[in-house]
Amino acid sequence: MIQSPFLARQERFDVVGSTNDVVRGWLADGVAEVCLAVADEQSAGRGREGRTWTAPAGHALLLSLGFRPTWLAPDRVWRLAAVTSLAMADAAEEVAGLAPGTIRLKWPNDLMVESDGHARKLAGVLGETDGLGTDDPRAVVGIGINADWPANEFPPELADDMTSLRAVAGERRIDTAALLEEFTYKLEAMIEQLRNGEFDEAGWAERQLTNGRRVRLIGHDAGEEVVRARRVDPVSGALVVADSAAPGAERHVVSGEIHHLRLDRGV
Repeated sequence: MIQSPFLARQERFDVVGSTNDVVRGWLADGVAEVCLAVADEQSAGRGREGRTWTAPAGHALLLSLGFRPTWLAPDRVWRLAAVTSLAMADAAEEVAGLAPGTIRLKWPNDLMVESDGHARKLAGVLGETDGLGTDDPRAVVGIGINADWPANEFPPELADDMTSLRAVAGERRIDTAALLEEFTYKLEAMIEQLRNGEFDEAGWAERQLTNGRRVRLIGHDAGEEVVRARRVDPVSGALVVADSAAPGAERHVVSGEIHHLRLDRGV
């Protein structure tokens, strides 16, 4: 594991139900930030809105981080998930030998790689919070990235829409220990910037795959709306879209308003 004063507690598990649940328990027990749980395999991993997240043992890097963000305003805590995504994108490109900018972000929580006009999911991020606005705020950010997963072993039902670092790197083996170390190193610097009131707005915006594209917003009631995404708002974390009800106007969409976002095949 990583030797760094940045981490107050860290532990690796062969198999765990959910690393997010492990870290949430640590925070409830009084463990200081930043704490890190890593698993080779999750039996009950989950994504946003309760969707499942599974990967064969050893093929993915599965981890969760715990924070006590008393130093962040409640409406800025979303930036913890944002910098986690940025740190993983930077680290993954470096470890896999990919060109900067190869890994994109699909608002609000996926890391993607696009080729031949088709975007495939590389990683998912799940942020969960408790006690925001109190004197004991807690935040857990989990990320699962398909790392050393050969393309010929992808589940057939998912193969068209997923990818891995190994596949993107031309089936070159990916050292997950090196990926974890590089990720932790980059995240530490980004968290320090957040503590100092700084956020890489430009870097976060530049990696967004959704900017300027038509997207399909799927509501909690399964209703759908196709809109043009304009940009992301670095203050609220919202997606800014063209307002179809008022030509020329824009509106902000926050992640809690929708169940899912899909890239629309239209232009």
